[in-house]
Amino acid sequence: MELTQILPIVFWNEIENSLFDKFNLQGSVFNTEGIRITKTKNWSNRLCPVIKSTDKGQSFICAVAHMNMANQAMQSKVPVIEECDAGLLKLVYPIFFNHEYIGVIGGCGLLAEDGEADVFAINKLTDMEEGKIENLASDIPIITHEKIDSACDYIEEQLVLVFNRNEKITAQ
Repeated sequence: MELTQILPIVFWNEIENSLFDKFNLQGSVFNTEGIRITKTKNWSNRLCPVIKSTDKGQSFICAVAHMNMANQAMQSKVPVIEECDAGLLKLVYPIFFNHEYIGVIGGCGLLAEDGEADVFAINKLTDMEEGKIENLASDIPIITHEKIDSACDYIEEQLVLVFNRNEKITAQ
């Protein structure tokens, strides 16, 4: 089963946008191969688009964090909340349909209450200048533990709505 067999892209895009509007997370929906199914770009900060614009940043920071966390979420069947190597919080929520793993939904791009961007790691992994990283990281928003828990609850609510909608469509 593919995510787009449950809902068209436009609906997944709406969920991603709502994660940004409600929680300032750069919302993303990924299939089982770790490929984003939409083109939504709601940046939560100024640093992430610069990291993702480099091959090294995308490969060594973003993709690694996503694949590790998506695998953990798939195996545990519960949301995973951790920091990427850049020091930013990432939420990955597994999506199962009829007990089949079909992808993840989540968001990233904010700092935990006690977190900070890892300027040294970003510099070593991307070759970006430390001064540039510090400048871009200077105003990254913080998300509270309560707010990230609310984001998990919200994702669960949206998935329940998605699957109920799908059941009504297929039951006709």
